[in-house]
Amino acid sequence: MIRLGVVGHHGYAELPAVLRTLTEAAPRFGIEPYFEKELLAFAPGGRPLEKPGSIDALLTLGGDGTLLRGARLIASHQVPIMGVNMGRLGFLTCCAADQLTEALEQLSRREYTAEQRMGLVASVDRTQTGAVRESWIALNDVVVHKGGVARIASLKVGVNGQPIATYSADGVVISTPTGSTAYSLSAGGPVVFPTLESILVTPVSPHTLAIRPLLLPAESEVTVQREDGPKDILVTVDGQVGTTLGLDETLRVHRAGRPILIIRFPGSSFFATLRKKLGWGGLPDRDEIAG
Repeated sequence: MIRLGVVGHHGYAELPAVLRTLTEAAPRFGIEPYFEKELLAFAPGGRPLEKPGSIDALLTLGGDGTLLRGARLIASHQVPIMGVNMGRLGFLTCCAADQLTEALEQLSRREYTAEQRMGLVASVDRTQTGAVRESWIALNDVVVHKGGVARIASLKVGVNGQPIATYSADGVVISTPTGSTAYSLSAGGPVVFPTLESILVTPVSPHTLAIRPLLLPAESEVTVQREDGPKDILVTVDGQVGTTLGLDETLRVHRAGRPILIIRFPGSSFFATLRKKLGWGGLPDRDEIAG
């Protein structure tokens, strides 16, 4: 019996139908689903997901954001994540919603690869005392950015105790290779193969043209301190959680102690995903894959 945790995004109208497909198909494949509390209304009689560490795999129903939320849920456990895309892009997911039954069958037969993806630990601490105020795990990125005002932020960025530069910019993205195709890419950063281990530092709209994205060894610790700029400088983790960064505080980002496992089925490839999701190769190539 495979104990399958289930989390989902309520914003998709087809979510109840997908959950019905799951509950009907699961017994055929020896799968026992456990639903997060918010999904129990759509899965009458379903078992609640109370101990993430006791499941064998995690199913996320939604888009990349739902998968990122699921990754934080099981970050301290070696539980593979099977993302089912119900959104627009779904870059991190392994299949579409209409392929769920086939995906459950492959899961039951162990016909998949659990790719190891590097995560990041981000913490905000008091610069003088080192006391940690907030801490998170990120699969994609940690972003320091200004609020909704048209002013440049002055951010002192360092690595392993050595200063890199003071960035005059809208912000800075500190990402994993998995996150290189997210905000970092939009800010002009490179695409990094997702199973590599490295830390990517990408400035957002830098005022100094000489400042460019920087690829660091995975063992690096990146620090960010604010020197000037708007009153509200924000720290956002995977685009979902975060806090402010005070003048007397330091953001520290380093490699997480254990990888996050992402399920991939036979026949999928990173480059095929780039062609399909990002349109690499032009329209004819993209249309051929989509068809």
